[in-house]
Amino acid sequence: MAEIEDFRTDADENIRSLEANRKALRVAIGITASVMVVEVVGGFLANSLALLSDAGHMLADVMALLLSLIALQLAMRPPSLTKTFGLYRMEILAALINGTTLILIAVYILYEAYQRFRSAVVVESRTMLLVATVGLVANGLAAWAMMRASKESLNIRGAYLHIWGDALSSLGVITGGLVIFFTGWYVVDPIVSVGICLVILRGAFVLVKDSVNILLEAVPKEVDLEEVQRALKSIPAVKDLHHVHLWTITSGIHALSAHVLVGDIQMSRTGQILQEVNRLLREKFRIHHTTIQFECENCQEGFYCNMERECGPNTNTHSHVH
Repeated sequence: MAEIEDFRTDADENIRSLEANRKALRVAIGITASVMVVEVVGGFLANSLALLSDAGHMLADVMALLLSLIALQLAMRPPSLTKTFGLYRMEILAALINGTTLILIAVYILYEAYQRFRSAVVVESRTMLLVATVGLVANGLAAWAMMRASKESLNIRGAYLHIWGDALSSLGVITGGLVIFFTGWYVVDPIVSVGICLVILRGAFVLVKDSVNILLEAVPKEVDLEEVQRALKSIPAVKDLHHVHLWTITSGIHALSAHVLVGDIQMSRTGQILQEVNRLLREKFRIHHTTIQFECENCQEGFYCNMERECGPNTNTHSHVH
């Protein structure tokens, strides 16, 4: 129960950020869904497969944004006795699904580009340009609304990349429309589509990689574990560390567990040492969740020391001192 209460304190601080992210997602969903409808109508009026394909792209993005919103809603639920970290990992699962969806969308666009290389499609370029310009402006507004949140949340970053993918698609359609309008070179359309795909794939692969690393509980890429250990060893009472584990619970929330070997001191001082360890980790590395086990310097291997300075067999390697 103590660990649940400790986590609940920091969870309250994260709720405000989640609420702001949820508002940004709602704005993005409204804008993207509206543009999708406009592009469907414009695609039929202009006989533009490019616009209809982009509308299909936006439909997938609306679904991805809705998934991100649902994940945020679940992440706001408090920890429980059966889920002591709450449902924060739903955010990472949503980011993984979003990244995978982006890759599939890019593959589909590449396939459509191949078909267009084989057979050019005649479109009404004026309507194409007008609808694509509306889409570009709308997606720009949606991306601006999500910019700040995308820097703090992996889930929001996935949704943010979807929006930028839409914006780039609109820009590609505008560029292709202009060239078609002035030259009649319909082959420009698939060329632009390939360029868009390369940009989408780059962001999608990074998103999938980051999501998988978190699910595998890898060391956060922004934290140097060797530097963390050096900093902890600089605390005078700390002699050594082992069984050090550092991982990410969800975006911006890191956790660390370690066995800390202390010198020949009174074990009653471990509370003070623990405060110093947590302060250093919190202020220098933004690590707020720690589980520390203290071991005394003169214990035999395989033994631990309790608060009364008595040594005994270490049958429970995960007993903790808070």
